[in-house]
Amino acid sequence: MRDGRIVAERYRSGEDWKWDLSLGVVDFGPETLHDIRSVSKSVTSLLYGIALGRDLVPAPDERLLPYFAEYADVATDPDKERLTVWHALTMSLGIEWHEDVPYTSTANSEIAMEFASNRYRYVLGQPVVEEPGQRWHYCGGATALLGKLIADGTGQPLQDFARDALFAPLGISAFEWMVGADGVASPASGLRLAPRSLAQIGQLLLQHGRWDGQEMVPAAWLDEALRTQLVIEPGFDYGYQWYLGTIDEEAGPRAPVRWVGGIGNGGQRLFVLPDLATVIAIAGGSYDSADQTSTAAAILEAVLA
Repeated sequence: MRDGRIVAERYRSGEDWKWDLSLGVVDFGPETLHDIRSVSKSVTSLLYGIALGRDLVPAPDERLLPYFAEYADVATDPDKERLTVWHALTMSLGIEWHEDVPYTSTANSEIAMEFASNRYRYVLGQPVVEEPGQRWHYCGGATALLGKLIADGTGQPLQDFARDALFAPLGISAFEWMVGADGVASPASGLRLAPRSLAQIGQLLLQHGRWDGQEMVPAAWLDEALRTQLVIEPGFDYGYQWYLGTIDEEAGPRAPVRWVGGIGNGGQRLFVLPDLATVIAIAGGSYDSADQTSTAAAILEAVLA
């Protein structure tokens, strides 16, 4: 999308999946739902900002554990007393968490969480292995905690609040939010959207949270969510469940080009390029593949050219 309108799109056929369930070969089109995997985390961040603007969830600097008092028996480590919502938003909880193994194995912490009878007990029961807030460490469990804060604060399941507060105002009627073994929607990876709908969410960011003249996502939240909170590596930063970076080499005379993005396993991408008023939404099927970034990189390079 450029300047709020679709200027190019392409769809192909391929095997589709709902998490680990194959749906067979699907002829994809503009309205076909697709797993966006961990781009779900970035959408959850927008929902948190909307709820915060309504005073329904705690601010980032508030302590986390008082909102999970029913799990005090597994959150006994004194270091966990210092955890705040900010640590969850920035994936810097400091707990032991492994997502560096395939998502087909319960050795992967996120998969183990989804199979757990209670995801929050699983997450909060993990030991603290480093100082919270010092380092970004990929952790779907952090997003799960944010999802509970949203559901508790709004009095709605995450998927219902998403429908009412975000999707319906954007005109998005078709979506699915998959649930784990505990029947709870997965904020970390459960959302299925059509690419056009994903692009609309990117356009909402370009418009700084405004849609049809109304503020949907508080601008103050986006100012914080879309700025560097922690550095992952040089040139690659993290906000509140959003990635941030700058493209130099491929951008030619337009360099440097800033981007904000959501990234998901298999090649799912939402790139927002504020300087170019451009949004790129990509749905891919290269799950757990070593080269799953190549298609997204090629598309981004072509658009910049």
